[in-house]
Amino acid sequence: MKMLSFGRFIRGLAENKGYMLSAAALFIAAIALGTINADGLQRLLLSQIEGLQGVVQNLQQSDNVTLSFFTFIFLNNAIKSVLVILLGAFFGLIPLIFLLINGMVLGFVVMVSHEQGENITELIFKGLLPHGILELPAIVIACAYGMKFGGLVIGSLFSLGAGKRERLAARWEHGMKQMLGAAFWIVIMLFVAAAIESTITLQLMR
Repeated sequence: MKMLSFGRFIRGLAENKGYMLSAAALFIAAIALGTINADGLQRLLLSQIEGLQGVVQNLQQSDNVTLSFFTFIFLNNAIKSVLVILLGAFFGLIPLIFLLINGMVLGFVVMVSHEQGENITELIFKGLLPHGILELPAIVIACAYGMKFGGLVIGSLFSLGAGKRERLAARWEHGMKQMLGAAFWIVIMLFVAAAIESTITLQLMR
């Protein structure tokens, strides 16, 4: 199908560069925010990390650790990314919250690792970049399209008159095709990222 082509996906990124840049900027700002020493913020981030640690411990007890990690990582990221696009219908708020939480958790982990005397360069190049080079852009792109979905909803509320409704219908059709194609390629990116994280990253960080 043409709307699932990689070329159309790349053109969609360029066409929606405003949303892409906004999502990337918010994610970077959230990473910086996660490094701030604020008790309330740290408690929130610790609760997120502790929940994940419990899952990791269970996965490490499985018969096939690599497959278990791959399945969990892929399904967790893919389902959340598709949902964050769909839930962008709520005026784009859910993608914004998702970016903030994930960015802050990442910044918090880097800060705590630094305070504990770990080599941050090694952490980034071994623990993040191998899979993050695909995973992080995929998450940002998903949130950007979720924000676009919210923009379409908000635009619909202010569209009056037959002419405007016709143009709005065309924008909706075009936007939904873009989001469907983007979701397809985001899932593929996350599939490859999960394969890398459950093998290469896991071995490097052991």
